[in-house]
Amino acid sequence: MKRILGLMSIAAGLCAAAPLDPLALRETVFTVPGFADFLAVDGKTVWATNAGRVEQWSRRGKLASVSVPKPCGAMAVAFGSLWVANCQGGNLYRIDLKTARLQAIIATPIGNPKGELNVVAAAGSIWVPSDEAGKVARIDPQTNTVRATIAVDPGTFYLAAGFDAVWAVSSAAQSLQRIDPQTDTVVKTVKLGKQPGFLAAGEGAVWVQEQGDGTVARIDPESVTVSGRVTVGKTLIYGDIDVGGGKVWLRTTEEQTFVAIDPTSLAILARAGKAAGSGALRYTPSGIWTSAHDVHTLSWWSAARTPK
Repeated sequence: MKRILGLMSIAAGLCAAAPLDPLALRETVFTVPGFADFLAVDGKTVWATNAGRVEQWSRRGKLASVSVPKPCGAMAVAFGSLWVANCQGGNLYRIDLKTARLQAIIATPIGNPKGELNVVAAAGSIWVPSDEAGKVARIDPQTNTVRATIAVDPGTFYLAAGFDAVWAVSSAAQSLQRIDPQTDTVVKTVKLGKQPGFLAAGEGAVWVQEQGDGTVARIDPESVTVSGRVTVGKTLIYGDIDVGGGKVWLRTTEEQTFVAIDPTSLAILARAGKAAGSGALRYTPSGIWTSAHDVHTLSWWSAARTPK
C-alpha cells in the first residue's frame, strides 16, 4: 500500500504544471470587438469587461455575454459569482458563474466613475472603493448588502487581498494602506512614489505600480515598508499587475505587452510582445491572459508545445 501511495505521489508530481518560462510563451490572439479591458480568471476561462457587457472567453473563443451598463475596473471571482463594478449609476453587479445570469444588483456607490479601480474578495466579503472622499464598502455575499464602511485616504480606488489583509492604494495621497478585516480599520500606511495605481499581493510581498515613476515598489506585508523597487520604463500608466508562479507579471503600454520580474532579485526576466496600448493582465499556472482594448484583442500566452 505504501508503495502504491508513493507511486501516486510521484505521478502527481510529474503531472504538476512546470513554472511558466516568460521567455518561451506563445501568443494566441482573439479579436474582440468593442473595448475589452479588465480581466478575471475563472478556472480555464477568463471574463473581460467590454462596452455595455462582460464576456466570458475560453481558449477556443467566446462562451457567454452578460449586459452591464458600464462595467469598470478589475473584477472579482468568488462565492460562485463574478462581481463587477458598474460605473453608470454606481452599483455592483453579481453574476452567476455557472449560468452567466444576473443574480443581484447591489446598491453601493462606485468611488471612481472613470473606472480605474478594483473589486476584491477577502475575509468572507467583497470589497469595493465606494467614495472618492475616502471610503471602502465591505459587502456580505450572503445578504448582498453593505456590512461595513471603512475610512481610507481620499482617492483610494485600488485594492488587493493577501497576507490576512486588504491593501488599498490612494493615487492622490501616494499611499498604501493595510486594512485589518477583523476591525475594519486602516492599521498601517506607507508613502509611495508618483501616481501609484494597481497592485497585487503575493510572492512574499505587496507589489504596487508607481505609474508616474515607471517603477514597481515591493512592500513588506508585516512592517508595511518599501523593501525594494525596480524601474521598468519611463511610465507605467494604464497598465496592470499580477503575481504567481514565482514571478511578478506586469502589463505595460509603452515598450512591450508585459514584463516578468523576479520577486527576490527584482531582475526583469523577460519583456514579451509588442506595445499594444492599454489593457489588463491575469496569471494562471497554464498561461497568461492579456487584453488590449486599443486594438480590440484578447491574448492567451502559453508555453509552446514541443513537436512530437
